[in-house]
Amino acid sequence: MASSVGFLLLDSAHKPFYSNPEAIRILTFSVKPEDSRPLEALLAERVRFVFRKHRPLHSDSLFEFVSGRRRYLCRVINLPSPPGSPPELFAALLLERKAAQCGASQVAKQYNLTSRELQAVELLTDGLRSKEIALRMQISPNTVKTFLRLVMLKMGVSTRSGIVRRVFEQGSRLTA
Repeated sequence: MASSVGFLLLDSAHKPFYSNPEAIRILTFSVKPEDSRPLEALLAERVRFVFRKHRPLHSDSLFEFVSGRRRYLCRVINLPSPPGSPPELFAALLLERKAAQCGASQVAKQYNLTSRELQAVELLTDGLRSKEIALRMQISPNTVKTFLRLVMLKMGVSTRSGIVRRVFEQGSRLTA
């Protein structure tokens, strides 16, 4: 089952103009029930907290944050505005990171994987075969096999399942 995606529209000062219910759920998850402030005020505070390190916003930036016990990725996209229009707007997509994804990014750092090797590993941990990975990455299946062989060498494993095991071990350490 795919996770829902949180969606926000923000101005360059991080003021939310629109947020879908999933974004509200993600951002206000750890708010205590006795907090009686209006939802708009709570949401604005949480947005400022999550985006505090990202001033000013940059087009197509990507960062990770935690809400409750879950990790999320936030991708920010600049929405072009016509000349003379109101301030610049940004769309922010909030996606939950699964343990395998967290583990994959840690393994990538630990074993110095390239971004394309990491992408192949993430798709491998999603259960895709070489042909399916190749389609998603828009490369040949032989290139996928080469990426995975290089990853195996870097990790000191001899099978694809060895790669997956390392990623899940790393992900379970992060969530424990």
